[in-house]
Amino acid sequence: MDGMDAELFPRTRAEAAPGAVHVPDWLDPERQREMLHACREWARPPAGLRTVRTPGGGTMTARQVCLGWHWYPYAYAPTVVDGDGTSVKPFPDWLGDLAGRAVSDALGADAVAQEPYDIALINFYDSDAGMGMHRDADEKSDAPVVSLSLGDTCVFRFGNPATRARPYTDVELRSGDLFVFGGPSRLAYHGVPRVHPGTAPPELGLTGRLNITLRVSGIRAPHPSRIMGDSPS
Repeated sequence: MDGMDAELFPRTRAEAAPGAVHVPDWLDPERQREMLHACREWARPPAGLRTVRTPGGGTMTARQVCLGWHWYPYAYAPTVVDGDGTSVKPFPDWLGDLAGRAVSDALGADAVAQEPYDIALINFYDSDAGMGMHRDADEKSDAPVVSLSLGDTCVFRFGNPATRARPYTDVELRSGDLFVFGGPSRLAYHGVPRVHPGTAPPELGLTGRLNITLRVSGIRAPHPSRIMGDSPS
């Protein structure tokens, strides 16, 4: 075995549940750096990184920025209704292409959505952040959800559609990993109980974890930014 850092048991593609697939190292180091640069640009105001507040008065520990449509608990809007009120940043075509390729690689070409991907939720986790068990149920489409990880390793808890409790599977997501869930697992509960600080690849230059989640909204109404002809940044 070459090198002290070589995997004793190399990580391989694995199915966490029916229709839910983990593909390790899907993004190569150069692509990870490009994604990180894009995330840093998207995080700038206006419509930048924000703290999400729940209707009960609590706050999410992971901070978030949205592209395409703005998510807030528990709906979508064309503007940052729970923040600075500005128009959400456009969803770039290349992210939609990336989502389609991710679904094809993880679940097969037949699983690729016929509707275009048009939402990105980008969550930033510092060393103390996490995410409770929840379902991605605010979209009007049942297209698979695509999740990409950058930076620190996390424990990703993937459960079932019926309950936040067991059965669930804990998956270690590292920088560059892909996780796709659709079909019978599209509405499964999932969360991030913990992040492992200091585990990001040093060459990436990121302290903390970024999760880029790509979705199909299924919203039929035209988006104001597209009517006005805004182009992706």
